[in-house]
This record gives sequence, C-alpha cells and structure tokens, in this order.
Amino acid sequence: MTGRKRVESALAMKVADRPPVAAWGHTYREEWAPEDLAAVTVERARRFGWDFVKFQVRASCFAEAFGSVYHPSGHRLRAPILIRPAVPDLDSWASVELMNRQALDDQVDSIRLVARALGPHVPVIQTVFSPITVGGYLVGKSQSRVVRELRKHPEVVAPVLERIADALVDFSRRSVKAGAAGIFYAISGYAGRNVMSEDAYRDLVLPSDQSVLGALPADAWFNAVHLCGSNLNFGLARDLPSQAVSWSIHNQGNPSLAAGREIARRAVMGGLSQRSTLVYGPPAKIKSEADRAVKETGGRGLLLAPGCSVSPRVRETNLEAIASAMAA
Repeated sequence: MTGRKRVESALAMKVADRPPVAAWGHTYREEWAPEDLAAVTVERARRFGWDFVKFQVRASCFAEAFGSVYHPSGHRLRAPILIRPAVPDLDSWASVELMNRQALDDQVDSIRLVARALGPHVPVIQTVFSPITVGGYLVGKSQSRVVRELRKHPEVVAPVLERIADALVDFSRRSVKAGAAGIFYAISGYAGRNVMSEDAYRDLVLPSDQSVLGALPADAWFNAVHLCGSNLNFGLARDLPSQAVSWSIHNQGNPSLAAGREIARRAVMGGLSQRSTLVYGPPAKIKSEADRAVKETGGRGLLLAPGCSVSPRVRETNLEAIASAMAA
C-alpha cells in the first residue's frame, strides 16, 4: 500500500494496513540551498520509509522574508545565527513588509524538487509558521515581547500580522501549485496557557490564523495544524480548520492522542517523544511508544510521528526504528 493511501485513510478517521509514519528535523547545513535541502529530504524519506514528508524549511526563512538578517552557522548542529532582527523596537513594526521574497522562493523551489522526486504516492506538506510565530522571530524570537506589544499596541502590531498572513497565503498557494499536498501550519508556543489565555488568543491571534487556513486552495487536501509547546489551550484546535492536528503528548499539560482526537474531531499526528526517545532510543522504546499510540487510538485517524521537530543529534537507527515498529 502506498503512503498516500495510508494518509488518506488516516485523514478519513480510518486505518489502512497500518498507520502512516514520518519524522522531521533540521539539516542546518543543507537548508541554505534549495537543491541541497531537496536532496537530503528525498534521501531521508526513502531511507527511513516515510509515508509522507513534512518538509522542513530553512529555520530562519520566514524571519528573513520580513527583514531579519541571519547567517549560516556552518555547523550541522547549530541553527542560523541572527545578525539583525527586523523589529528591534516598537516603532520598527511600522516598516515590516515582505522584503526578501527569495527566502520564501527557495522553499517553494525546494519542495517542488522533493514532490517531483518522490512522486504522487508520498505526499509532501509545506511548513508554514503562523503570523504571530513569524512576529516572535522578527523581534528576536521573544514570545513575551511580541505578546506584550500586541496586547498593549494592537493598532501597531495587528496590521503587521495581517500583512504577514497575506504573504503566507501566497506562499502556501505557490507551494501547493509546486506539488505540496497541503501545509503544516505551526503555531509555536502561543497556544499555550502559560503564554496567553484562550480568550486572549481568540481575540488577538485566531483571526490571523483563520485568514491563512481559510484561504488555502481546494486541492490542498492534507493540512495539519501544529500546536507547539506545553499546557495547550487545545480547544483552539476546533476553530483551526485542517485535516489533522499535531502536538506533543509528552509535553506537560497536553492531552493524550485519544483525548486530542476527541476534542479536535479529526486525525491526530504524533505519539513519539521528539526530545528523548527519538534522540536517545533505544529502538525498543520507540516500538513501545508506537504500540501505545496504536493501542490508545485503535490506529484510527492516527499518523505516527514525533510531537515536534527532532534534534539533528538524532541517531539514524532511531529514525529507522519508526517504520520498523509499524511493520512488525
């Protein structure tokens, strides 16, 4: 059975011969050239037997697009180095606009190469950061500052989030046209109760999320919303249209796969600990987590995956163990 058939079954809240599997993580050295990023993505997908690919864009591409300046670290374990944030102070929000389209074009070019190489039987979904997630990177990756300034000065920050949302819609549409099956919409930390109450999120942030997710093309059939962090306001998932929801069940205060599936009323993506089990193993522990995920959900509506991006320190034997756990 093909990866696409397994994914389609999971999104229909069914189970095929087994749940689809995948994992993802940054390859910091290769991310700076579309061809290199595509090559390592395809190689990993084939070697580890992924049923679908969550495309891992360059870590800094969205911040670069709106004016932040980064340099490559030159090291496979180190993220890009921030040279200059686009929004060093409150007044700088007014000048935020799409300044470096090439940073996004590179990701579209790369996913085109990946989709072409893997073909129609292995769906590839494009990573898209939410507007407030991008905003947090523009101030230098500060959740507290962007939330504070949005609360105190919504007339300054909210219009910027709208401009970012417009650019993300265009990026998403171009990615789908290039061959992506949909998007992986990442809300990095802001949906957590420790960062913002659910009411505040709904009032200040949710409209920008819905403007992106609601504008996806009809042929984007495989879209996942990723709620990153701990103590999630998981009820938000009901108002974030997608075919699947991704989160870490191993982070404090988060629902189990079965509970999350009940709340979101759609397929769930996760089950594997990205910080411990997938990095350190052993494969037997990965098998145990996979079996637990299948038992808890009955395999229905399950896409077995890490709860978030896996560290570049991950051992390849552990990545190989994911598909093996489902084949056993």
